[in-house]
Amino acid sequence: MIAALVVAVALAQLVPPAPAAKDVRAAATAALPALRKGAAGHAEQKTCFACHNQAPPMVAFAAAKARGFDVPADLFTTQAEHIGSFLETNRERFKDGRGTGGAAATASYALFTLELAGHKPDANTAAVAEYLLKTQPERAHWRTTSNRPPTEASDFTTTYLALRALRVWGPGAKLDADKIAKRVDGSRAWLVKTVAKDTEDRAFRLLALKEAGADAKEVGAAAWDLLKGQRADGGWAQLDSAFSDAYATGAALVALHEAGGLKADAPAYRAGLAYLLKAQRADGTWYVKSRSRPFQPYYESGFPHEKDQFISIAASGWATAALLFAVEKK
Repeated sequence: MIAALVVAVALAQLVPPAPAAKDVRAAATAALPALRKGAAGHAEQKTCFACHNQAPPMVAFAAAKARGFDVPADLFTTQAEHIGSFLETNRERFKDGRGTGGAAATASYALFTLELAGHKPDANTAAVAEYLLKTQPERAHWRTTSNRPPTEASDFTTTYLALRALRVWGPGAKLDADKIAKRVDGSRAWLVKTVAKDTEDRAFRLLALKEAGADAKEVGAAAWDLLKGQRADGGWAQLDSAFSDAYATGAALVALHEAGGLKADAPAYRAGLAYLLKAQRADGTWYVKSRSRPFQPYYESGFPHEKDQFISIAASGWATAALLFAVEKK
C-alpha cells in the first residue's frame, strides 16, 4: 500500500492538473480569427492552393463547427471555391499525369481540405483522385517531391493524405476499386516495415496505418512510438534534438486522438494542452520558427510572424484543433 501511494504521488507531480474547460475554450476562440484572416488573406493574393495556410486551419475550422463555435458558413465555401479554381485551372495537368508543383503532396492536401470544407465531388476532384491513383505507380506508397519541412518533407504525410483522398473521392470519380485496394495494400505493407525518423513521420505514420486498415497491434505500436516522444514540458519537438513547439505538439495530439484512441482527458493529452496554453501568444496564435529554405517571393497573408508565418499558421491550425478536441460538443 505504501509503495502504491508513493507511485500515485509521483504520478500526480509529473502530470499537470487538467486545464480548465473554460480556458481551453477561450484559447481556441482566441485562435480562430487569426486563422480565418490568414486563410482568407492567402486566397485574396494568390491563385494557388497553399497547404500551410489552408489545410491545418481547415482542420481547426471543421472541429470548431462540430462543437458549436460561430464559424461563418462562407468561410468554408470561399475556401472551397479558391481551391476548386486552382484545381480547375490545372485539371488537364492532373488528367495527363503531370500534376502541379508539390505533386502528390499538393494534390492530396487540396482534396483533404476540400473534404473538410464539405465540398461535393466534381470533375476537378475526380481528375485529382485519378492522378493520385496513377502517379508513382512503381512505388508501394506516395513520396513527397518537396523538401519543405515539416509539412512537405515526409513520405508518411503524403501517403496518409493520398490514402484518405482515394477513400473519400475515389467512389465519386468511379475509380477502379481493385486498383485502389492494391495501392492501399502496398502502402500498408510499406508503413508497417518503414521506421519513422521524426515527429512528423511518427504522427502521419500513425494516421496512415489507421487509414490503411492495419492491425490494431501495428496501430498501437505506432501510437506508442509517437507518445513516448512527449517531453517533460508536455510538448513534442519536430526533431529529437530540438525543443518542443506548437506544430509538433498540435499534430501529435491530433494524430493520437484521431488514430491512436487517446482521449482528451488522458494525462498525456492534458499535459499537451497545458503546453499549448502556455505557448499561445496574446494575439491567439503560436509562433514557430521555419526550417524551410524560402524559394517564393515574400508576401503577407494577414497572419502574424512575418517570414515564419507559414509554419506558424500551420502550427496554429493543428494546435487549435487539438484544443477543440478537448471541448465538449454542443
